Amino acid sequence: MENELLEESEAAESPKPATVLVVDGKTDLELLVTQKFRRQIRNGEYVFTFARSGNEALDQLKEHETDVVLTDIQLPDMDGLALIARIKTEYPLLRSVLISAYGDMRTIRRALNLGAFDFLTKPIDIDDLGITITKTVEEALAIKEAVKDRERLTAISQELDVAQRIQLSMIPRRFPAFPGRHDFEVYGMIKTARQVGGDFYDFGLVDDDCLYFAIGDASGKGVPAALYMAVTRTMMKADAMKRLPPDRCLAESNKILCMENEFNMFITAFIAVMHTRTGEITYSNGGHKLPLVIHADGSAEFVENTDGIALGVIDREGLFHHNSVRLDHGDSIFLYSDGVTEAMNGEGLLYTDRRLNELLGSKGFAHPRDSINTVLKDVEAHKAGAPQKDDMVMLAIRYN
Repeated sequence: MENELLEESEAAESPKPATVLVVDGKTDLELLVTQKFRRQIRNGEYVFTFARSGNEALDQLKEHETDVVLTDIQLPDMDGLALIARIKTEYPLLRSVLISAYGDMRTIRRALNLGAFDFLTKPIDIDDLGITITKTVEEALAIKEAVKDRERLTAISQELDVAQRIQLSMIPRRFPAFPGRHDFEVYGMIKTARQVGGDFYDFGLVDDDCLYFAIGDASGKGVPAALYMAVTRTMMKADAMKRLPPDRCLAESNKILCMENEFNMFITAFIAVMHTRTGEITYSNGGHKLPLVIHADGSAEFVENTDGIALGVIDREGLFHHNSVRLDHGDSIFLYSDGVTEAMNGEGLLYTDRRLNELLGSKGFAHPRDSINTVLKDVEAHKAGAPQKDDMVMLAIRYN
């Protein structure tokens, strides 16, 4: 049984031989190719099949996968030009070579116009035969591999589209999020650099008086970062809904992420709970960008840090702490990822935290949506058409 599995594995790994169909009403061409390619045939690099007419050739093409057709111009039932035309229409990936009389350039030109890849002239030079077939086989195999690559890329793209929809379905994007509530307003935005990304925001009501919210940024890009983000987001929210304090939520998630971290990934995260009756926000920071509090008078300031580190780096007690800040009526808290402040223009200049602070501190915002749209517009103006290199996430909450 083990020998059979080994043989199957070796067969799967060995390259597939190139298949050449030779179409000739006589046996002369068969003798030439088998003589010229006897070593390749013996080594399993080439497989030659033979047909005596155009119709027989078409029947063989239906039955067997073929890479190249080598056909004489004169066949019993249809000429080589008609066969080449049929091949071009019915088997567009297949490459064909026509053999014609020396000097018959009119036929050769017509063959090339009908789709022939190359031609040979009689009397056939055996070295020229070998070079032409080898070159045509290489072209045919390259075309087929390119088509396979395109199909693989299409499949990957379709899977990434599904992954993007799944990722976005995990992030609250229906606004207003709580139509019956007037004591606070919330709005969020995510703009990934690729189809899927590692940044997220999240929020939800723990109970009628407590609003949980968080933001995070996983290391890396694409699918690995998105998976890491999804796991972290789920763990943090689950602990928050159990009414664990923010620092405990980060600590518990960090412990699990550190258990199995083969690829040395990490994620920064800021997690908080706002008491909607008082405006008090209890929060803990895990190495993330510090949010800004935008006061009703238009000024803005960063919240104090709690000195926590990114999750997934090290498992140790006492890494995470909590702090609190109180929002007055009309104040907002603005959370963001480093994709915002590290957005780069064509000259390599970053957007910076300072510019964000000055922008938010110079305007009053009636709604969280206005603050996020203003920042996004300013970031795009700074980039001036430069490509987005990192995910951008923003979350704003206004206390009414």
